[in-house]
Amino acid sequence: MGRAAAADVGVTLRGRLARQRTVRMIFAAAPSQAELLDALARERDIDWRRVTAFHMDEYLGLAADAPQRFGAWLTRHLFSRIAFGAVHLIGQEPDPHREASRYAALLGHAPVDIVCLGIGVNGHLAFNDPPVADLHDTKQVKVVELDEVCRQQQVDDECFPSLGDVPTHAITLTIPRLLEAAELFCVVPGVSKRAAVEQSLFGPIGTACPASALRTHPRCALYLDQDSTPPQLSPQTPARA
Repeated sequence: MGRAAAADVGVTLRGRLARQRTVRMIFAAAPSQAELLDALARERDIDWRRVTAFHMDEYLGLAADAPQRFGAWLTRHLFSRIAFGAVHLIGQEPDPHREASRYAALLGHAPVDIVCLGIGVNGHLAFNDPPVADLHDTKQVKVVELDEVCRQQQVDDECFPSLGDVPTHAITLTIPRLLEAAELFCVVPGVSKRAAVEQSLFGPIGTACPASALRTHPRCALYLDQDSTPPQLSPQTPARA
């Protein structure tokens, strides 16, 4: 699944680089994205020097050198492996609201071409959990409080030893900011994501499952594995009239 998604991202990226001087991309940081990023780093014939990279969320309250920081995670898995033209990381406190404004301004300098993202167990996009998600948010980047389901996912993904170790707040790109990008590539592996995928595809579009907003985007590709595929899409499901 990761290789298939990376191949498609590579085709899109090469096509855009053939038509325009630079490309701007946003990346998610999560174990679910590791195979995609590894395969993408191995793609050939891409002039990464003409690509500017951003990431979509970051914890607040972690030490600057904490390995769990999403900027650090992406550096290990991607940014240190490829000579990007520029990499813009979400910075440190002490004023997270000012940092959110700074990052929003960087994003706003030019259109974003490609977003590589996933879906959370609670249906979140970036750190837009159901309690704080706004499908019509007027902000581009904001400070949010993380809900317990989201924080528990970080423990289940073995990013933190216990729930108490997971930060309670973060900076995140908003849903409208993500959906402004020209093309989205959404990679969602694992049985723990199946219910969220099902709600994203077949439930109401709304903040109860923020990822349902992906259905409003004209160019969003969704990549599932056998475990994350809901029964409505399973080839073993009997056809119904």
